[in-house]
Amino acid sequence: MKIGFIGLGIMGRPMAGHVIRGGHALHIYSRGTPPQELVEAGAVVCGSPREVAERSDAVITMVPDTSDVEAVVFGPDGIAEGLGHGKILIDMSSISPMATKNFARMLAERGCEWIDAPVSGGDVGARNATLSIMAGSTPAAFERVKPVLELMGRNITLVGSAGDGQTAKVANQIIVALTLEAVAEALVFASKAGADPMRVRRALMGGFASSRILEVHGERMIERNFEPGFRVELHQKDLNLALQSARELQMSLPNTAATQELFNASKAHGGGRLDHSAIVKTLELMAGHEIGGGAAKVSQT
Repeated sequence: MKIGFIGLGIMGRPMAGHVIRGGHALHIYSRGTPPQELVEAGAVVCGSPREVAERSDAVITMVPDTSDVEAVVFGPDGIAEGLGHGKILIDMSSISPMATKNFARMLAERGCEWIDAPVSGGDVGARNATLSIMAGSTPAAFERVKPVLELMGRNITLVGSAGDGQTAKVANQIIVALTLEAVAEALVFASKAGADPMRVRRALMGGFASSRILEVHGERMIERNFEPGFRVELHQKDLNLALQSARELQMSLPNTAATQELFNASKAHGGGRLDHSAIVKTLELMAGHEIGGGAAKVSQT
């Protein structure tokens, strides 16, 4: 297939690389300098999202937020202006489920398919092509693009119709956020109580509290490695989507709201661009103790 790709950041760049290595013609658009490795691999640089769509059978978007998707798809010189009948847009961003349903209807009026296919697995999953992909689509459109999705991920699930993939991603982000908070809280508690947090983590890995987050992000918290895989400000955005959707559904997400406040505090202290495991820094401030000993520093940087 001829594939377009827009959104070549930490996640998008390696994902696009897997697509072109999988034998597909790749057309890209970037507001900045196009990634040299993609150009050297044969990607064709286009002058606008519209041109990407005109030259592609399917266009993948991987941008930060709902407003970004709306701008790149429906804005001037946007993707929608270049899509023809039967073409497919695959939005792999994490955005509002409600807005996604509306966007899908707008594309359907043009005779085009919308697939929401948000991912989980972070930058490591993007680099290793091991992402979990949650798709909302018609079954026919999903089967057409599944071989492309398989180049980027392993656990690929058709959840339901348009918008359902984003709903699954919001649910994923609720679980991840609350588990991050629990791991951080437990490790700060253990450290302030005088135990070695690395040994505590190792002990917990053998029990019912074991999780991938305890394994990977627990180690990050202890080793003070907050280089971003998935930034605080992006997880903050995803929890905003969860809380906004909950209001529309007239339901309460009390622990999601509490965890969002910790992300808000993290960003307020300058930690918005750190990895989301840096939520531990906010809990350290509240405890007056940094994992490993010593008083917690006010700065989140």
